[in-house]
Amino acid sequence: MVNLDRILSVVSELRRRLLRILYVLAPLFGFLVTFQLRFFRFSFVTLGLTGAYPYPSLFNNVTAQVFRALVAWMLPAHVELLNVGVADSVVVQMEIAALLTLILGMPWIVHEVGAFLVPALRSNERELLRRIGIPASALFAVGTSLGFAYWTPLTFTLLFRYVNAMGLTPVLGVQDFISFALLYSFAFGVVFELPVFLYALTRLGIVKAAYWRQHWRAAVIGSLIFGMIITPDNSGITMLLIAAPMIALYFAGAWFAARWENRDQPIRPHAVGA
Repeated sequence: MVNLDRILSVVSELRRRLLRILYVLAPLFGFLVTFQLRFFRFSFVTLGLTGAYPYPSLFNNVTAQVFRALVAWMLPAHVELLNVGVADSVVVQMEIAALLTLILGMPWIVHEVGAFLVPALRSNERELLRRIGIPASALFAVGTSLGFAYWTPLTFTLLFRYVNAMGLTPVLGVQDFISFALLYSFAFGVVFELPVFLYALTRLGIVKAAYWRQHWRAAVIGSLIFGMIITPDNSGITMLLIAAPMIALYFAGAWFAARWENRDQPIRPHAVGA
């Protein structure tokens, strides 16, 4: 009976935390699909600045503005986008809104997840969570930003050069474009979490730093497999473009793990790779 009460208490707390997350994300999602940002110029002292204010717009909303910005930034100018399916444009707006909601709401999500987990953590695990929280969020933001700003446009440029070399018309479906752009860019955010993951496992005494060094070949193969799975196309180019930084980040994480372990910290005897 005591165990049942404990389980019900955990489930109730989980439900409360999920609802608190939903109370923030749902209005944010609704704002993105029902408002647009109207920009204006104004002067402050001697500076010319740009401001924005929200204005109701069901069709030309924030997601549509973001979509046009992604097209202008990522695709070569000669590529023509087509709305192949009847509802493609609606699905695209929903996908963009979902990703923006996830990114903008991530600090609140992390806060609520941390508040749910902290009571069950030991003191050293709580300390680790506090130490890696900001670096993990920063690395995710950097990885996703690099994916949007550099790697994804570079990938589109390389792939459409093959199209031009074969004398084909560069045409792309809007659903294919946004699925590739969002998933590929988001994957870089996930990849940039790898050093934090390696460091955390070593610091908790679960995996020794020597284990990461000894199994680097498996990490390389795993990075290639991850790149093959996560990329929505069938070309080896996209796989290599995402696997290469992942391999570099693996070695960076192994180096940080070894550096911490060399500080004469006690290692648990059951650690993997002992």
